[in-house]
Amino acid sequence: MSVPRLVIAAPASGSGKTTVATGLMAALAGRGLAVSPHKVGPDYIDPGYHALATRRAGRNLDAYLCGPELVGPLFLHAARGCDIAVVEGVMGLYDGAAGEGELGSTAQVAKLLRAPVVLVVDASAQSRSVAALVHGFASWDPQVRIGGVILNKVASDRHEELLREALESVGVPVLGVLRRAAAVATPSRHLGLVPVAERRSAAVDAVRSMAALVSEGCDVSALAALARTAGPLPEGSAPWDPASAVAGSRPPAGRPAPAVAVAGGPAFTFSYAEHTELLTAAGADVVTFDPLRDEQLPEDTAGLVIGGGFPEVYGAELSANEPLRRAIAELARRGAPLAAECAGLLYLCRELDGRPMCGVLDATARMTERLTLGYRDAVAISDSVLAGAGTRMRGHEFHRTVVTPGAGAAPAWGVRGPERRVEGFVQHGVHASYLHTHWAARPGVSRRFVERCRTS
Repeated sequence: MSVPRLVIAAPASGSGKTTVATGLMAALAGRGLAVSPHKVGPDYIDPGYHALATRRAGRNLDAYLCGPELVGPLFLHAARGCDIAVVEGVMGLYDGAAGEGELGSTAQVAKLLRAPVVLVVDASAQSRSVAALVHGFASWDPQVRIGGVILNKVASDRHEELLREALESVGVPVLGVLRRAAAVATPSRHLGLVPVAERRSAAVDAVRSMAALVSEGCDVSALAALARTAGPLPEGSAPWDPASAVAGSRPPAGRPAPAVAVAGGPAFTFSYAEHTELLTAAGADVVTFDPLRDEQLPEDTAGLVIGGGFPEVYGAELSANEPLRRAIAELARRGAPLAAECAGLLYLCRELDGRPMCGVLDATARMTERLTLGYRDAVAISDSVLAGAGTRMRGHEFHRTVVTPGAGAAPAWGVRGPERRVEGFVQHGVHASYLHTHWAARPGVSRRFVERCRTS
């Protein structure tokens, strides 16, 4: 399967990748194309804007969390039936996991996908120097093909003229010029952009403005033509398939599927689409609920998954929903499988910033000024509903909170990051941790979780 594709990258964060990538996705979708949206790295928020632009689930391509070998298959799985794919990069083009060379970088993903790269350059404070910048990025790695440049935050016609003149000697075509535009700005918070679920109508307007900006300032036809020059994926590449990944785990015919409740809504927006696909493939009946609104768990809930998000922003509302907090505590008391990541961990604590939470864990959580961010190598310390002791997994931390104590009597993970430590809680059927993981890398996690839901 060959899908036209291109990667939207930049020399550094803050250059305008999200605006260009999301606007281009929306502009292409507006032309009647089925657009497959992707994001390099572990970010959960940008894919929400991508989903608005394309009406398809935003997907992540993370060579660190999933391994380079899964980037192509996961891409093909998401892009099946699409006319074109747009991949938004992460950080600067060549920035990857700290101390790991190109691993996890946009450049690595572009090479794995054999996709041309469009470099978005913040030109607000330069003119002729843009040529040196683009030349450096284009020549740094011969395997990375810079197919074009989009100049962002251009001040005037004269400024544009100077930039274009400088770039003539580089041999990389200018495929777009964007002026400053307040309408496309998206509000930020301590962990990045505010998720779509928290500002639905405003997010729709922002995406519409991004599409207009890109349509007016970029040669969308030339960008689509560039996407069609992507090289063939390595021979034998096949789409990732959740059913194959959990092969042999479905129950015998006629046996009811256990209901697995997955937290959603504005407070819990961090999840990868592949997780629910894997749970379903493993035989679960996945039901989404909103802890801000629903006072009870879905009927016959046999297991619960609570991903990341911003419970600290909605602490008052989550705390006020006492019936649901009691229901979750009772589910945990019965020994049902509960998997909680980051925000889910905070929600299961006794309290968050002084407000009562579910009380499943004898721990307290509070907001801090310190950002904890980065990839982690982890090994399971204790047998749990997700993994047996000794299972190795890679994850990502992304929070400004502290849980006290940081680990229970049976810790979830031994973590190697800036420091070595144990982290998280395993008790009865509960696995709660700060670590965000991608289950496609370890599909046995979903298989094990659903099997425990059947038998608990």
